[in-house]
Amino acid sequence: MFRVNRLQSKLALSDETTALDSSDAKAKLKLGLFSYPVLQAADILLYGTTHVPVGEDQAQHLEFARQCAESFNAVYGEVFVIPQTVLSSAKRVMSLHEPHRKMSKSHQDTRSRIHINDDPAAVRDKIRLALTDSVTGVSYDPVNRPGVSNLLTIMSYLDRGGRTPEELATGFKAMSMQDFKDGVSSTISERLAEIRERYNHLMMADMTGFLDNIADEGAVEARRQAEVTMTAVRQVVGFRSYSRS
Repeated sequence: MFRVNRLQSKLALSDETTALDSSDAKAKLKLGLFSYPVLQAADILLYGTTHVPVGEDQAQHLEFARQCAESFNAVYGEVFVIPQTVLSSAKRVMSLHEPHRKMSKSHQDTRSRIHINDDPAAVRDKIRLALTDSVTGVSYDPVNRPGVSNLLTIMSYLDRGGRTPEELATGFKAMSMQDFKDGVSSTISERLAEIRERYNHLMMADMTGFLDNIADEGAVEARRQAEVTMTAVRQVVGFRSYSRS
């Protein structure tokens, strides 16, 4: 299901760990580590999903879903749709405080990440506190300047001109770090403005019914599609159909 190095990553084991039956690995093994890809595959295949947008770190899980579908179809016929992976150009966004680690919504320090509903003041404060370095000027060097390079990468993902981190670094190279960070903050706030406004509008008290209706309608459609898939599965494997009481 997983490659060894994938499990090492999930368990936060060191690169020197060579066997999954080591005491360190055994102590950190959790059921969720193995059940998550199975549940994810079920969520994808149950609804006839054709394309799945995922982050770079989820691509292997999706490959497992594809393998499940292909193996089932090889035995029972074309029942499951084979999902296609859709990777964003923003493969991985790194933490503002630890640029070697992925930005996480569950990290205990909320200043390590940008929320889509952060107002400009919050974005500015977080970017100003983002880890950089004391080197003069701005340059793109992920190895030696991970913090600065991370901000350039984030800015590149949101740049309306589609400039690369290297191109942005050229334009900012003579700037002070404070001016550079102000530029990054402005870009983030400007690109999130429409999303933030829409989010805040939908979260208003008088809009909760609207969201509840969407959830209810989605649940009905999800159950319908799931039943279509499961009926087909039961028929080809020889299970008798049943009706809920």
